[in-house]
Amino acid sequence: MKVFYKKGIFILMFLNLFCLNAQTDFNKLDEKGKKHGVWRGFFEGSKRPRYEGTFEHGKEVGVFNFYDDTKAKSLIATREFSAKDNSAYTIFYDQNKNKVSEGKVVNKLFEGQWKYYHQASKNIMTTENYVNGKLEGLRTVFYPSGKIAEEINYKNNLKNGFYKKYTEKGIVLEESMFKNNIYSGLAIFSDTNGNIVSKGQFVNGKKSGVWQFFEKGKLVKEMNMSFPENATKSKNN
Repeated sequence: MKVFYKKGIFILMFLNLFCLNAQTDFNKLDEKGKKHGVWRGFFEGSKRPRYEGTFEHGKEVGVFNFYDDTKAKSLIATREFSAKDNSAYTIFYDQNKNKVSEGKVVNKLFEGQWKYYHQASKNIMTTENYVNGKLEGLRTVFYPSGKIAEEINYKNNLKNGFYKKYTEKGIVLEESMFKNNIYSGLAIFSDTNGNIVSKGQFVNGKKSGVWQFFEKGKLVKEMNMSFPENATKSKNN
């Protein structure tokens, strides 16, 4: 009887030691004081899990999971780290596990193409291109059907170049140009049937020179928008 009792105590001690080691087998440092192995972060107030991932001598490796501060512990983001280019492919989710956006982060800055999704949908809403965290190149907005709604070109995080706006049927509503985030150059505005409504030049973001106005495709008026009184009359076009 005593033998079984001693064996029982030994087994309990072993299990307690095993559980203790299992509970603390994370958030460790290597001999140089760098994070190594599995790390878990916690929200300060609730002490709920905030993230979990693996470090290799101070550097993130593999996939990191990030959670919201709820009892459900919903996954709200993942980051997959690559040793090749020091990047992290990042995906953001809503609390129903739908993708919100995804793309690459390099040195904590957006890089390359990013995709944004319509709410609770697999359909892409917007695509953007980044260089060192700044918008560069074509930005495209889509209707839920997948048809293009807008196209605009960026340079150094500012609108520069052409802009086009479409109906879902593909009819062009606006063709214009931008320079450093403001209208500059020729602009043409049309109705949903594709008929031109107005067209003219922008200078430094303001309508300038002679603008033409149309009804059902026919020219009905010309106004010199360089004069303040005319510009005021046409400010809604």
